[in-house]
Amino acid sequence: MDFAAAAQSVLENVGRVIDGKQAAIETALVVALAEGHLLIEDVPGVGKTALARALARSVDCSVRRIQFTPDLLPSDVTGVSVFDQSTAGFEFKPGAVFANIVVADEINRASPKTQSALLEAMEERQVSVDGTTYPLPAPFMVVATQNPFEMEGTYVLPEAQRDRFTARISLGYPDLAAELEMVRDRDLGDPASRLEPVIGADDLQQMIEHARGVHVADSVERYVVELARATRESPDLRLGASPRATLQLIRAAKSLAAVRDREFVLPDDVVELVPVVFPHRLVTLRGGGSADEVVAEILRRVPV
Repeated sequence: MDFAAAAQSVLENVGRVIDGKQAAIETALVVALAEGHLLIEDVPGVGKTALARALARSVDCSVRRIQFTPDLLPSDVTGVSVFDQSTAGFEFKPGAVFANIVVADEINRASPKTQSALLEAMEERQVSVDGTTYPLPAPFMVVATQNPFEMEGTYVLPEAQRDRFTARISLGYPDLAAELEMVRDRDLGDPASRLEPVIGADDLQQMIEHARGVHVADSVERYVVELARATRESPDLRLGASPRATLQLIRAAKSLAAVRDREFVLPDDVVELVPVVFPHRLVTLRGGGSADEVVAEILRRVPV
């Protein structure tokens, strides 16, 4: 298959729903090709769920949506064993996580116990219930949306959960032209519901394999490791970037290079991705600057 043509078709398809946010759409595709998970955080009503749905509808694969609410149970996510009287045994009923793309809407409105039901699935691509392990389909991706934790009825995602998301993006409010286009387009109905898939699950898996083969020079790998170590040594942070963050940054840089039709990673790819891959994993000291500010300072200080 033609990787560049397939990637462009996905970008254009999602762009029919999300006006004026090409950088966010590209990041969403990059995360999918890096076999990662995407966290979309922003205020209500700016298109977080629309982006997640549009990406899911662009791929002809199994998609499940989970609306996270305070009364959602872990078994609703992972599944449960039910006693079958006809066989006098227990039968496993898969939960909503058994899909290629899982849209976890407003993930931080569920309790931390329910949020934790995704930990094993996101890291190991499997679910363990009653001592039995069930593999998840490949490819597998979680696209989660959340409102800022300062808003009512939200819980702060635990560090272990945040660290499993490859990238966190914010959409922000659209500009004037994009909002006008949105108003006119929505008069005809929901554009996301009119989207047709442009690639299949097998195509996506082939694109993932292609992105894995992108070359990363030793010097670029060293630069990524030095950035991660700088966060761990920063006096402004209580918790720096994990080794998982280092691996995911390199994978994302490979995918970004592939989307831009290159067979090698540039330092510019790393610099562009660090602001969406690192900050949500970091824990700042009380009274200090934001994680985004600390990461920006590290990018200025660590030589390329």
